[in-house]
Order: sequence, then C-alpha cells, then structure tokens
Amino acid sequence: MDATQRLLVLLCVSVPSFMINLDSNIVAVSLPTIARELHADFAAIEWVISAYTLTFASFVLPAGTLADRYGRKRCLTAGLAIFTAASFVCGAAPSVGVLNGARAFQGLGAALQLSAALAILSHTFRGAERARAFAFWGAVIGVAITLGPIVGGVITQSLGWEWAFYINVPVGLVMIALTLYAVTDSRDPHAKRVDVMGFLSFSLALFLLTLALISGNHQGWDSAVVRYELAGAGLLLAVFVVVERLQTRPMLDLGFFRRPTYIGACITNLAFAAGLLTMLTYLPLYFQGGFGSDARTAGVLMLPLAVPLFVVPRLVARYLTHRLSGRVLLSMGLMLIAAGLSWLGISAPWLAYPWMLVGMLVAGIGAGFLNGEGAKVSMTVIPPERAGMAAGVGGTIRFAGIVVGFAALGAILFGRASSAVATALSSMSDAEQGAIVHRIVSGDLLGGPALSPPVLDAALDSFAAGYQAIFFTAAALVFCASLASWLLIRTADTAPHCRVPSVNRP
Repeated sequence: MDATQRLLVLLCVSVPSFMINLDSNIVAVSLPTIARELHADFAAIEWVISAYTLTFASFVLPAGTLADRYGRKRCLTAGLAIFTAASFVCGAAPSVGVLNGARAFQGLGAALQLSAALAILSHTFRGAERARAFAFWGAVIGVAITLGPIVGGVITQSLGWEWAFYINVPVGLVMIALTLYAVTDSRDPHAKRVDVMGFLSFSLALFLLTLALISGNHQGWDSAVVRYELAGAGLLLAVFVVVERLQTRPMLDLGFFRRPTYIGACITNLAFAAGLLTMLTYLPLYFQGGFGSDARTAGVLMLPLAVPLFVVPRLVARYLTHRLSGRVLLSMGLMLIAAGLSWLGISAPWLAYPWMLVGMLVAGIGAGFLNGEGAKVSMTVIPPERAGMAAGVGGTIRFAGIVVGFAALGAILFGRASSAVATALSSMSDAEQGAIVHRIVSGDLLGGPALSPPVLDAALDSFAAGYQAIFFTAAALVFCASLASWLLIRTADTAPHCRVPSVNRP
C-alpha cells in the first residue's frame, strides 16, 4: 500500500470519528433553540442528547463483532449511510418525537462507524506507522470533542439549529464514496456466526444501566424505577458473562482481561473519559455560571484545552513514541491530567480565568498524551483479526466513563452546592435554596433573574465550592489510575518502535 492510499485510509477512519464526536457535542449548544422552535419542554428535549448516547452505548461493542464477522469496510460504509440519512431526518424533523427517533438511529450509525474505523486503523497500520496513525486519529478526535460547542454556537446563530445536522450530509456522502474507493476490506477469518445471546444480553444491560444513570439525578437514586433498571442491568450482565464463557468465538473474549497490559489500558481509558472528557461539559457550565459567558464565548474559553489535544498527539508520535514505552506515556499523561485538574480545583474559588487557563493547559497536554496512545496500547495485545472486538470494547469503556463520570460528578456538584447554600443562606426557605442550587448546577447563576448582592455573593461561593469538589474528585480518580497503569502495563508489551523513513509516514 503506497503513501497516498494510506493517507486516504487514515482520512476514511478519522473523518467519521470526527463527525461522531462533533455531533455528540455540537447539539448541546443548540438545545434551547430547538426547544423553542419545536415547542418542547425540557424533559422531551433532553432526549435529543440521551437518545443518541443510549443507542451508541448499547451497540458499540456488538458493532465491533459485526465488523469482524461481515467485514470492517462494509460496516463502516453501512454506519456512514445510516448516520448520514438520520442526520438529514434530524434537520428536517417537524417535531421533537421525530427528532429523538432520528437521533437514536444516528447513535446506531455512530456505533458501526467507530468500531469499524478503529479496526481498519489497527489492521492497516503496524509498528511505528500505527503509533503515528493513532496519534493523528487522537488529534482529530480531540479537536472534534472540544470544538463542538464553538461550532454549534456559530451554526445555530448563523444558519439555524437544523444545520447542526445537515452539515453531516455532504460530508457523509463524500466519505462513503472515499471508503468504497480507498479501503481494503478485512475481517476475522475465524468468525463463523453472530453471538446473538451475547449481543442481546450486553446491549440490553448497557441500555438499562445508561438509562438508570441518566434518570437517577432527575427521579432520585431511591426511585423504584431506577432500582429496577440497575437490578435488570446487573442480572443481564451476569447472563452476558455466562453466555460468553460458553461461546467458542465470543463477542467479548474475557481471556484478554487476564493480560495486565490490557487491564491497565482499559483503566487508563476509563479514567481519561470520566476525569477529563466530562470536563468538556462541566467547564463551559463553570464559565457560564461563574463568569456570565454565553455559550459561544464559553466554547472559545475552552481553547487552552483544545489546542494541546490537537498538537500534542502529533508531537508525541514524532519525538517520544520511539524513545518511551506506552507504559511511560500513559502514566505521564494521567499524571499531567491529575495535576491540571488539581490546579483547577485550587483556583476554582477565585473565579479568575487566567488561573483556570494554567490548569486547562496542563490537563490538555496530558490528554494529548492519551488521546490516541490509549487506544493504541489497548489494541497492542489483541490479535489483528479481533481488532473489531477490541475497538468495540474501547468505545464502550470510553462512553461508560463519560456517562458514569458525568453522573457521579453531577451528584457531587449538587450535594456540595446544596450543603454550601444551606449553610450560607439558612434564612431562606427550602424552595428558595433549591432554586439557587438549580441555577448553580445548570450554569445559569448569572444569566437568570438578578439576585441581591449578598445572596449573589453567597451563591457564587457555593458555586465555586461545588466545582472545586468535582475538580478535586476527578483529579484523585485520574491520579489513582496513573498508579494502576504504571503497575499493570508491561514495558515489553508497549516497547517503543524504531522510526521508519518519512516517505512511509501516513
């Protein structure tokens, strides 16, 4: 395969991944406009995000096995087609019900795309080329994740919320044509049939778990419905484990979890998602609630986190992957993220952007070490013929980290802010205190009805205390993960690769 074709393959796997991650963030900024124009209440409009994430989470691992069985190129093309068609329906949706249904199909297409794309990347590139390819992919994902709110704000204000979806259509059509032209199909030669029972038990378990996490903060964690959802998820996961142990060619080969390097890489990716990627939602809320910024400005203030996510993976691939093992790179990245988040926690009460900028920059550099390297290390110890399965596991872990991290940090934010408000504004009624806490959590502390100066000062102090708690919690989680990755990942499994001549670089 010559350099031109390798570049085209890299584009075929990176651009769809860019679309997936951009679309999961770009829509959030458009929600108020969508609600207003489609006459939807908050409960209905929240599912514009949840319908996408639920289907994505439920199908990303099964999609990996389908890619191994029926071919990675075929699944990538099918995912692109579903995602593109669903995007058009989203933009043309006459009601929020149609929009939410189309968003669910977007999630299905995204799951097929991501699993197939990572499997193609792992199959096509080997050795030092693989390190650079994953670094490029990681840089693309980092830009998509972080710039989503900026692009969403610009599109919504300039063209209308519909174009947050319509923009996917021409890109999707071009990528389908390019995939059919440039990508050589590959599959697992030993995959004989689809693991139907594993598919159903895992998808339903993850669906119920995700549904419980999404609804827990709204309905209350002591709700009977939430308890039944969690119990059902636990039961189905147990069924999934039993089914997979009985399969000769399981959807998830549990034997890979006997390898310390694989466990360490999975812990790294989980902590990266729960500790850092969740901040891509919480930091804009902090800027809006603490500084009074609008959504577009809050997105711009995220640039110190965005720029390292784009630049650092390429620098790591060029200067470090042939000198340092994956074990060292992942541990270093996690330590930098923990340091950056700790600084954000220290500076949170000051409500001063220059101090926040330092912490964001350090955390962004650490994220640049992981965004690509983490996926590469996790797939290093997996046979190439099972790349689709490995990609599905990686996508599931990253998504699970975001969902669980977001829910857990949200509960911490709510609890700490509620306690601080109750102490500082004890003379207020419970209803008045609850209204202030709601404004803190939603990032609307300065944008809603004006508060008297004493009440505003107390509310801002409570706001800062809540965010300080989630920054420190995330930092502690990532720090523990850095120790685990250092202890579990084997240097021999992730040894640095020698350089290859520049003419062969993707």
